[in-house]
Amino acid sequence: MRKVNLLLVAFLSLGVFLTSCDGEDGTDGTDGIDGVDGQDGADGADGEDGVSPMMVNAAELLLASIEADGGVPYNAENPVLDFTNAQNVFLPSVLGIDFRIDRNVVPAGPTARFPMFQGWETLPNGDTREGYYVITEASDRGLARLLGVIYAPRMADAIGSNGEQNSEWTDDGRLIFEGSVDFSPTRSITAGGADGQLFGFPPAAVTPGAVADENWSSYVVLPGTDVVINAQLVANSTGIHDRIPNPNGNSQADEDDLNNPNLSISQASVVMQLLDGWQDGKPYYFHIVTDTSDPGPATIELGVYAPKLANLPTFGLFPGGSMLPFSPTANGRTTDNGDGFGVQGLNSATLSDRQVQDPTNTFPIDPRDPSYAPMWDAHITEFTVPEAERPILRSFDQINELLADGTLVPFRGNANPGPLANSLSDLLTATGAIINCPVITQPDASVIGTQIGSPRN
Repeated sequence: MRKVNLLLVAFLSLGVFLTSCDGEDGTDGTDGIDGVDGQDGADGADGEDGVSPMMVNAAELLLASIEADGGVPYNAENPVLDFTNAQNVFLPSVLGIDFRIDRNVVPAGPTARFPMFQGWETLPNGDTREGYYVITEASDRGLARLLGVIYAPRMADAIGSNGEQNSEWTDDGRLIFEGSVDFSPTRSITAGGADGQLFGFPPAAVTPGAVADENWSSYVVLPGTDVVINAQLVANSTGIHDRIPNPNGNSQADEDDLNNPNLSISQASVVMQLLDGWQDGKPYYFHIVTDTSDPGPATIELGVYAPKLANLPTFGLFPGGSMLPFSPTANGRTTDNGDGFGVQGLNSATLSDRQVQDPTNTFPIDPRDPSYAPMWDAHITEFTVPEAERPILRSFDQINELLADGTLVPFRGNANPGPLANSLSDLLTATGAIINCPVITQPDASVIGTQIGSPRN
C-alpha cells in the first residue's frame, strides 16, 4: 500500500477536477457550482457561494473511484434521478429505490441501491485489506452536495471524542480506515421469556452477524480536515453486511456470500434493505441500520456491532453532542389488528424470523432539520397496559402524552436513573445504545408499491 503527501494529492487531483469539469458535466470549476454554501471556517472555504477547494478535491477523488470501479458517479449538476416531492428522497445519490412493501411480492421489503466505494481497512496486526462502503452523510455542506449525500453538520462534534476514526488517502485516491469489520459471524438471537408486560424482549441471547474491531467507527474524519463523513462498511473478504438482502429468501445459509447479486463490485453498487419507522405521525420513515454500539440492537436490526461508537458525545443529551434521540418500544403490538398501522416493537423483531419484521421505531425529526444526525440514541419505552390496549407509537408528542398518563414508562433496562437534558422529552431516559440509522426517504402513501431508477444490480 502506497501513501503520498496529502498536499500533493490535493494539488494534483484538484487540477484534474478543474480540467475535467470544464466539459461534458457542464460545470466550470469551483466558482461554477451553483447553490452551494461554504462551510464557514472549515478547510479554506471560499465564502457562501463556493466550496472549499479541499472538499472539491475530496469529492473528486471519491467520485473518480466510483467511475474507475465500473459505477456511475453522482453528478450534482446533472443527477441521473429526478425525485418527486411525493417520493421525498433525502439522499439524491441513490441509484434506485424499490418502494414495494408487500413481502409476498418482495421478501426483503423496500430496498435502495447505493453507490459503493472501495477503500482499505487496517487490521489489528497492521496489515490492510480491501473493504467496500457507502457514504450517506457529510458534515460539510459543499461536500454533501457534490457527493449527493445528507448534510449533517452535528457529526463534526464527534471529533476528539474517540468515537470517530481518522483516515488517509492512498496515492490512487482511496480512503484507508484505521479499523476493520469482521462479517463472518452468523447472526443468532434467542427471544426472552415473559416478565410482567414484557415478552420476547430483551432477548435471552444475541450473537451479532458482524463485529468491528476497537478502531472502527463509521464517523470517519477525512484526511487533513475537520470534516466527518458517515462511511459504513458493507463488504470485505470476510463476508457482507446482513442488511444486504438474500436473493434466496430469508435463509441465513449464505448470508456472507460475496457472490450475492445485491453486492456488485463490478458496478460499484450495493442493494440494502430499508427499515420502516414513524416520524411526526407519518409512516414510511425508511432508513438503513449499519452499525451500533451494543450487540443487542446490532443483532435485532441486522447491523454491525461497533463498540467504539459508545464514545460519541453524549447519550441522553440533545441538542448537545453528535447524536439524536429516538424511541423504540420494548413491548409494542405483535399482531396486526387491521387498522392499517401494523405491528411495532423490539419484541416483534426479536420474535420474528430474519428480515421479516423490524421494530418500526419512532423518530423526532427528518434529515432536512439542521439538528439531524445519523447516530441515534435509543430512548426505549415500555407499555404498562395489556397488548390489546397498546397503540402504535407514531410521534414524540404522542409518546410524551402516554408517558405523562402512565400508559408508557421508560424501559426498565434504560441506563440512566432519570431524564437528562433532552429537549424532546423530559420524561424519557436513555439506554446508552447508539444506532447508526441514515434516513433515505419518507414517501407519501401514493408512492408505496412503485419503483424508481435502477433498484437492482
